[in-house]
Amino acid sequence: MTKKNPWFLFFWIMLFIVIFMIFNTIKQRPQDLELEYSQFKQCIRSGSISKVLVGPEFIRGYFKDGNGILKKFRTIPMSDPNLVRDMEDNKVLEFSATTKNDWIGPLLLNWGPIILILLFWFWMLRGMSGGNKRAISFGKAKAKLAGKNSVVRKITFKDVAGCGEAKEELKEIIEFLKNPSKFKKLGGKIPKGVLLFGSPGTGKTLLAKAVAGEAAVPFFSSSGSEFVEMFVGVGASRVRDLFEQGRKSAPCLLFIDEIDAVGRHRFAGIGGGHDEREQTLNQLLVEMDGFETKEGVILIAATNRPDVLDPALLRPGRFDRQVVVTSPDLKDREEILNVHSRKVKLGRDINLNVIARRTPGFVGADLANLVNEAALLAARNNQEAVNMKNMEEAIDRVIAGPQRKSRLMSDKERQIIAYHEAGHALVAKFMPTADPVHKVSIIPRGIALGYTLQLPEEDKYLSSKAELSDNLAIYIGGRVAEELVFSEITTGARDDISKATNIAMKMVTEFGMSDKIGPISLKGPEEEVFLGRDISRDVRHSGKISELVDEEVKNIIDIAKSRASKILKENMNILNRVVGYLLERENLSGEDIDKIIKREELVSLSENTLNNNNNKNNIVEKKVIDDQVLEGENV
Repeated sequence: MTKKNPWFLFFWIMLFIVIFMIFNTIKQRPQDLELEYSQFKQCIRSGSISKVLVGPEFIRGYFKDGNGILKKFRTIPMSDPNLVRDMEDNKVLEFSATTKNDWIGPLLLNWGPIILILLFWFWMLRGMSGGNKRAISFGKAKAKLAGKNSVVRKITFKDVAGCGEAKEELKEIIEFLKNPSKFKKLGGKIPKGVLLFGSPGTGKTLLAKAVAGEAAVPFFSSSGSEFVEMFVGVGASRVRDLFEQGRKSAPCLLFIDEIDAVGRHRFAGIGGGHDEREQTLNQLLVEMDGFETKEGVILIAATNRPDVLDPALLRPGRFDRQVVVTSPDLKDREEILNVHSRKVKLGRDINLNVIARRTPGFVGADLANLVNEAALLAARNNQEAVNMKNMEEAIDRVIAGPQRKSRLMSDKERQIIAYHEAGHALVAKFMPTADPVHKVSIIPRGIALGYTLQLPEEDKYLSSKAELSDNLAIYIGGRVAEELVFSEITTGARDDISKATNIAMKMVTEFGMSDKIGPISLKGPEEEVFLGRDISRDVRHSGKISELVDEEVKNIIDIAKSRASKILKENMNILNRVVGYLLERENLSGEDIDKIIKREELVSLSENTLNNNNNKNNIVEKKVIDDQVLEGENV
């Protein structure tokens, strides 16, 4: 804790006093009317003087002007022995004398600015004398050392579910630090750097915290943005200081989160400018594997964008290990849900395996948010535990956003939305490779006016041409249903058209799924998104090929539209029934859609409510009977 400088406090106190006195003097000066001594004597004789204070250097008091207004006056005294007698004769009510001189005011007015300038200059000199120390601390690294009792060190690999391969790689690093002789006796060298990369929310930072909890060595954590400053050379100085701290504490771990802030590709600006970020990166490269090699200092970095990192940073000898933190599969999602629901009171109907199956594509951050949303919903409803209904609602909130039942829509708009979503669902039901329909809703969520939720039965890592073609038909199915029923189109299919166009474009330019173009990649490289590198690159295909690409994309979407239109025309009665139930219930499950397709009638909401009430009554009656039986037995 730094001590306060007493001169600094004294300076501000003096400044306040000077400013106060100056303003007080300025405030008083216009109110004091300057009178000549002869005028002062005339006022005494005329009886307009009411109060007088006589001092060695001034005479002050109050008098009434010609309008009878009481005003303050001020005059310079003269040698007048008859002054007291004149005031008594003319009945001045109050008069007195003082021997004190008003020296503070004149002193501050005359010498105050000079004193103020001297104090300010003295303070500036003291600040400049300590400037070197502040400049040195400005170039110090802002890395935080995780102590044994810190929150970071309390996280271990038990708190990280999934990521099995990544944890094995990091466990080996920890073993290197704890028992280096085990590897050195066989000629192995300790890795210098580990790069964790993957999609946002997959748990890269959590893995680094777990490493800190598992390792019995010092752990320094920082962010890539902490090295980049507006002052030239500060970033490089902080990198040097970070590794210097690591060398003093070796063996140790250094963690830099979001390293792409300083590790981006060099010479990527126009003209290949050498800016502050590049100097920081150059220093990082030297520290990791230069002439001054630091043994026992391991750098762990995390990023979402490994494609923009400089190749010199990724070569062996710097980042020896590059660990991919992938999105969790079904088993990993169940383990992650188990971890995040440890402190949540779950109901008996909760099945985490079912929830994991219904959340494909969710990463660790999404699953953590899912469990938290379910807990908040249960607390909002004053429940004692989180049930499966809360989990289902939380899944919908994470995917599409919260419900917006307060949004008022006309009957015509609700009908259009119902046909739109029913078109998606019905086309999906009749597509052989489509994922099963889980839920259809016309309740607005987030920015969507309705949604159709499809969930795969298992995790997929590849998509066939048939599957992509079926998905295109499903995306177009909503627009086709509107067009068939209302003979007009709306803006509701904007997002569907955008997704369908992107898939068709990738099929032609990336996946080689076009018969006319063939297995040719027409997509330009996206490793660097810098204008300096990309501005001089030529287009990889001719204008004729571009026209052919546009034709193929349009042809693929037209075929998908024809397939969707054929399905909906042949099943118009089913489409109308689905819409009728949607307008009544607002939500339909995949099982409900199957019953409608099989020409089965769904239980109406009123009957369903009546049955639920009867069931509750039966339960209550059974409980009453049981209680009576127990009472009889007790008797």
